[in-house]
Amino acid sequence: MCAKRRENPLIEGLEITGIAAEGKAMGHHDGVVVFVPLAVPGDVVDVQVRSKRRRFMEGYVVRWVRRSPLRAEPFCEHFGVCGGCSWQSLPYSEQLRFKQQQVFDQLSRIGRLELPEEGVRPIIGSARTTFYRNKLEFTFSPKRWLTYEEIAEGGGIEPAPALGFHVPGMFDKILDVKKCWLQPDPSNDIRLEIKRFCEEHDYPFYDIRSHEGFMRGMVVRTASTGEVMVIVVFAEPDAERIDALMSHLAVRFPEITSLMYMVNAKLNDSLGDLEAVLHSGRDHIFEQMEGLRFKIGPKSFYQTNSEQAYELYKVTREMAGLTGTETVYDLYTGTGTIANFVAGRAASVVGIEYVSEAIVDARENSAMNGIVNTVFYAGDMKKVLTDSFVAANGHPDVVILDPPRAGVDAPVVDVILRAAPETIVYVSCNPATQARDIALMQEAYRVVAVQPVDMFPHTHHVENVVKLIKK
Repeated sequence: MCAKRRENPLIEGLEITGIAAEGKAMGHHDGVVVFVPLAVPGDVVDVQVRSKRRRFMEGYVVRWVRRSPLRAEPFCEHFGVCGGCSWQSLPYSEQLRFKQQQVFDQLSRIGRLELPEEGVRPIIGSARTTFYRNKLEFTFSPKRWLTYEEIAEGGGIEPAPALGFHVPGMFDKILDVKKCWLQPDPSNDIRLEIKRFCEEHDYPFYDIRSHEGFMRGMVVRTASTGEVMVIVVFAEPDAERIDALMSHLAVRFPEITSLMYMVNAKLNDSLGDLEAVLHSGRDHIFEQMEGLRFKIGPKSFYQTNSEQAYELYKVTREMAGLTGTETVYDLYTGTGTIANFVAGRAASVVGIEYVSEAIVDARENSAMNGIVNTVFYAGDMKKVLTDSFVAANGHPDVVILDPPRAGVDAPVVDVILRAAPETIVYVSCNPATQARDIALMQEAYRVVAVQPVDMFPHTHHVENVVKLIKK
């Protein structure tokens, strides 16, 4: 006979006292940490526990007993359902304060790093806190996500198509977005017009469970130059229907610089291995930064907050301390944005990146800007960056690291330590893995500067730059 399953408890009157590393609010109940989304410090709430572990519990708010004086009014109608902008209920000044504390905690507690006397520099906030993203991806679904309020109201709710974002933790549930506050015009108008046209002309929306339907997804990229790229993803190569929609968009939105489409007949939604077909305009748009132009193709990586990317790269260049005589290694260079940005103040820059298409973009960006002192290599960092590679390309005076969230592989750290550059500048979107990696270097290097930069307002994510110099 099976043991009776114990029901998770309802915690009444839980006081929210802080923000955890992943952005969830937290309180304590009987000596156990309770993580709660969408609450803010100072809230007192009743929490239904969803999962229970030995050292912590997770739950959701079922009643607000007392609301915190810190609480701000969310500006988006989708707050609490959409997975983005989950810190709208915190004033921006408080968001920055918690992010700065997060950087300090992760470097000092996880990495056990000795920080400089000045500590962590004041975080650089974003001038724009809405409409700051230059890229968004949307997904089609034949059945839009129903909110709990709609279900509670009852009545006959007919299934309706959706074009929007995935509901957090649910690969097949799509929230139909009315207005998104993340990307500037004409992003919302383009998305809503595509949805209207497809409904009017009976283009079936793709069902990820049954793998039936025609409309799969779309990507909108907007640049600081005012240029716009739109990519529509179809499930089948139906030339007539594809051309009808794409031609309509070209006429309706003449401001679209690059109008492209992809056909994805696979079972997954990844786009990296698909061909982007140009319908009209150019096959790229341009970003601009400090007089440099960067070509952005349909698969190019570029920091999604263009204005803050400039602030981030200025910090990186300043920490590199370049005088014009240095050999710089830019590891995980992507499309070479940092490499080309610092090249004017270095003798030479060597960039390495895993994605070969990104390296093509990096080389084109150098050529387009008349930069002749960069060289780029494509391949697995662990295989490319070796002692013989360093011997062939020159020992670096400065190493710039900008890895993905997972951080730097230990063999790469070993090669860097043997190369012994005078300065290492580590740019990270994940201060936890950044702290772990720097801890591997602290016998040979010491931290002399820490600068957080907020790239993503209303989220818990924070970018951080650390300067290390050889002991």
